Amino acid sequence: MANHLADATSPYLLQHKDNPVDWWPWGEAAFEEARRRDVPVLISVGYAACHWCHVMAHESFEDDGVAALMNDGFVAIKVDREERPDVDAVYMTATQAMSGQGGWPMTVFATPDGEPFFCGTYYPKPHFTRLLESVGTAWKEQRDEVLKQGAAVVQAIGGAQLVGGPTVPISAELLAAAAAGLFNDQDRAYGGFGGAPKFPPHMSLLFLLRHHQRTGSAEALEVTRHAAEQMGRGGIYDQLAGGFARYSVDATWTVPHFEKMLYDNALLLRAYTQLWRLTGDPFAKRIADETADFLLRDLGTPAGGLASALDADADGLEGLTYAWTPAQLVEVLGEEDGRWAADLFRVTETGTFEHGSSVLVLARDIDAAEPSLVARWHGVREKLLDARSKRPQPARDDKIVASWNGLAVTALAEHGVLTGAAASRAAAIALAGVLADRHLVGGRLRRVSRDGVVGEPAGVLEDYGCVAEGFLAVHQITADGRWLTLARELLDVALAHFGTGDGGFYDTADDAERLVTRPADPTDNATPSGLSAITAALVGYAALAGEHSYREAADAALEKVAPLFDKHPRFAGYSATVAEAALTGPYEIAIATNDPDDPLVAVAYRHAPPGTVIVAGPPDQPGVPLLADRPLRDGKPTAYVCRGFVCDRPLTDPAELVARLARE
Repeated sequence: MANHLADATSPYLLQHKDNPVDWWPWGEAAFEEARRRDVPVLISVGYAACHWCHVMAHESFEDDGVAALMNDGFVAIKVDREERPDVDAVYMTATQAMSGQGGWPMTVFATPDGEPFFCGTYYPKPHFTRLLESVGTAWKEQRDEVLKQGAAVVQAIGGAQLVGGPTVPISAELLAAAAAGLFNDQDRAYGGFGGAPKFPPHMSLLFLLRHHQRTGSAEALEVTRHAAEQMGRGGIYDQLAGGFARYSVDATWTVPHFEKMLYDNALLLRAYTQLWRLTGDPFAKRIADETADFLLRDLGTPAGGLASALDADADGLEGLTYAWTPAQLVEVLGEEDGRWAADLFRVTETGTFEHGSSVLVLARDIDAAEPSLVARWHGVREKLLDARSKRPQPARDDKIVASWNGLAVTALAEHGVLTGAAASRAAAIALAGVLADRHLVGGRLRRVSRDGVVGEPAGVLEDYGCVAEGFLAVHQITADGRWLTLARELLDVALAHFGTGDGGFYDTADDAERLVTRPADPTDNATPSGLSAITAALVGYAALAGEHSYREAADAALEKVAPLFDKHPRFAGYSATVAEAALTGPYEIAIATNDPDDPLVAVAYRHAPPGTVIVAGPPDQPGVPLLADRPLRDGKPTAYVCRGFVCDRPLTDPAELVARLARE
């Protein structure tokens, strides 16, 4: 026997290629080996940036004694959850059903047919050793009971789907109930929802911003603003380099779990950009600008595309790169600036993190300070960032995940067109090109690529939805019909191969690898669910192309997920965001112009109702339905405000367009 991970493309699997464990990658060969040996499989699921995955690896998987137990009694399979979200979803449902909680690393014992019979997460070495022995004994001496347990678990997780469930029409009352649920669940002191650990609620904030714009709800805007300010000033946000960590271990956003994920930062970039659009708050714009800079600077890869994550650890220690003591600040900045920085960033002698060190937080509003203080702050940040760059740096998971890059395309496109950031606009177009040229193979999406080479795992529903939505965003900022055509091709695949037959969607295609159950999770968690992502793209495509059948599919899917809105709004943020657009129309704005920088374009983007699609370009562009039969009026750039391709009278005056949009 030998470790089989040396040829893996996943950085996470490659981290384990030198373990004494005889790891197998996920695949039929591993299960066939388990059947040949008549032993259970041990499925270990994690990801490259996961701190506790590293801890369990160091404690157990690098230990010869533990490895011997694993090798003798099991076929051990290592899974990168980011490459195989379908596998992760199936066994996470089982883990949550059996233990009441989930997380990574995920540890699953299953039959040689993949049926899980015992599941958990992180186990310290002594517990894990005893568990291996106990499971091995049960497999040999109580086989019938183990198999019955596995069959029961499979039946239970197969029923935990939103297939054949109730449907509820989308209504203003339902979305008001979703907003009220979030209001009730908010942390009024520190912002966000719930207690520790606290995750950035990006999708809920996007929903509340659209809800505010449609209804005028002051509470929706205030809840969003408060959460955005607390996060942006907290330790979850990198006060020196920009970018958000995965979550805060406390309720105050002070000490993060330091991994930085592409999907969080893409969704937060959208939230802060939209908050600035609606309020003009310079703080929101600064956080958006710095987050966009982080994405392009720290996650950009030589082969194109954005890397998945930065690790939580450096040199095996969590937070080593980021934490400071007062003495370290003085060493870098000198006595006067060091003391000033310690006060500004709340770096104390006792510390907020480990070993007397502190995570930097922004103690007071600096964006609106007098120019000399702002300049001093920028100078201090520059010096500290330079000093920090000489410390050990976190590793980077440089695989390109289709759905997460799709989220980034949409976010960068919005940031670029709203703020005028040319780098964001160019990056959105380039990223879309990488996804179209590399990940779209034979008309079907592939989930991952690395170093310019596309991987084998098939795209799941969230890939189709997020990439299609990204293509639609690029279509809008370029008026290039190619992107609309590509989005339609992806949506047609999703409708043909992922539908449940009753308006919903499975997460895997009907011709994908068969797992013990076919996942169909409608809830938004760390990322938009496949259902909410594909629904967003269906609504957008229908509005841009004027093809009602796609809107009918979107409405049917929204009715499937709508029961979650008032019961579990924190797990339906993205689908509720889409529902806000659907309830509004969404509006369509066509701007016939030969000048993409015409003031009408800026007005349309700044003042459009929630979810509006906007295309600006010369009239009758090939492949751009929204510009068809939309002539310039008296030779001037002309705006058409439409719903269902039925338009109001054309407008040429930006002030008139502002007044027209203000009525919505």
